[in-house]
Amino acid sequence: MQKKSGHSTNRKLKLNTFLAGAMIFFFPLAAQCQEEVHLPRPGQSQLKWQDAEIGVLFSYDLHVFDGERYNQQQNRITPVPDANIFDPEQLDTDQWIRAARDAGARFAVLTVTHETGFALFQSEVNPYCMKAIRYQDGKGDIVREFVNSCRKYGILPGIYVGIRWNSFLGVYDFRIEGNSQFVKNRQLAYKHMCEGMVEELCTRYGELFLIWFDGGADDPSRYGADVLPIVMKHQPECLFYHNAQRADFRWGGSETGTVPYPCWATFPFPFSHSANQEAVFADNFALLKHGDKEGKFWMPAMSDAPLRSRNNRHEWFWEPGDEANILTVEDLMDMYIRSVGRNSTLILGLTPDDRGLLPRQDVERLQEFGREVQRTFSHPAGSTGGTGMLQSIWLGHEVEINYIMVQEDIEKGERVRSYIVEALVNNNWTEVGKGTCIGHKRIQRIERVKTPAVRLRVVDAVAEPRIRNFSIFLID
Repeated sequence: MQKKSGHSTNRKLKLNTFLAGAMIFFFPLAAQCQEEVHLPRPGQSQLKWQDAEIGVLFSYDLHVFDGERYNQQQNRITPVPDANIFDPEQLDTDQWIRAARDAGARFAVLTVTHETGFALFQSEVNPYCMKAIRYQDGKGDIVREFVNSCRKYGILPGIYVGIRWNSFLGVYDFRIEGNSQFVKNRQLAYKHMCEGMVEELCTRYGELFLIWFDGGADDPSRYGADVLPIVMKHQPECLFYHNAQRADFRWGGSETGTVPYPCWATFPFPFSHSANQEAVFADNFALLKHGDKEGKFWMPAMSDAPLRSRNNRHEWFWEPGDEANILTVEDLMDMYIRSVGRNSTLILGLTPDDRGLLPRQDVERLQEFGREVQRTFSHPAGSTGGTGMLQSIWLGHEVEINYIMVQEDIEKGERVRSYIVEALVNNNWTEVGKGTCIGHKRIQRIERVKTPAVRLRVVDAVAEPRIRNFSIFLID
């Protein structure tokens, strides 16, 4: 009798709900009449980028071995006296990648060159590379080891190429100072060297997931190397970030590991470089932070921050005695919700030490973070999905919830422009949350409520909504 009564009550609730929300289905959606083909859509590599949700950046350069606190301003203009300080006697890129995997990362990026100009591989065009030092008798190739480790553990490999600054060759913001013919010849030689390095990197290490140019690669009609054609020729599926011609994703406007809400995946032009400096820099990078819901180009945001960024520190490179600055699990979870949960991809900066290992404390924190993400979001109280303006979760009994997660099928573009979340309270639909952008994922805290049913009601959309996932949670 009790079971039968429960079903009867559930049918009555659904009937009341249908009558209360029936109007949704009788108002014609002007957006549904629009040509869906006009909506910006991600490429396959961009879909992988957003589905990955978490990536890592391993920053490794000569500074790790100098025993001094990293000073970006000085390091950009001061050559390292002796590159032979590079001597990671216990180098283990497998250990790096296992730690990244345990954190939930699906891609990893290595700084192949950074501000010193020193290259972590066997370059034929840049003599300031692994060939020039005593380590492994001049035969070492950190890029090779890194890429092999990524493939061993199922992590997508990416490389970070710093050509904007090169303290060894006296390059600052792409330029060698001076106007003489000698300087012009050196500038041209530097551009050709950078192009040659990119060619080497694109042809020696198999398929790459992304190539990231530190601070951009400028405009090839100015001081920048002409790198985009090289990448397109040899790595056609590779994500390219970025120069004055193209960006497949964008910086999220800060190095806090978060983005503000809303954060649309679309952008008004196909690059985020300083060629559009006035628009990009305005209002403290507002365009980079929020994107443009009317933008014609798919360019999702990244949220980047070093793992060692507590206590007003911001360590992209390892320094001894900095363990107290490792973010807590609570810090990282807040970062995850305010990056991945706001339609952005989170990139954590990791710092291998002078032994060539990721420090034990960092490894443990990454493991804790990965476990906490799984614990928190792997077991929703209820889930649904589908097409249309209304998605409902019926539980059959009251549960307590305080978080919602919504995901669009972004393969068809970002369609939702505004939504309301309602919970059934005392047989009445009560608004408990609302928002605008959903995109790949929206994680939203709501007031704690007990309810037997929750629904997502799309208020405005530019085409028929495609909801990949609508889930509810109780999170302590």
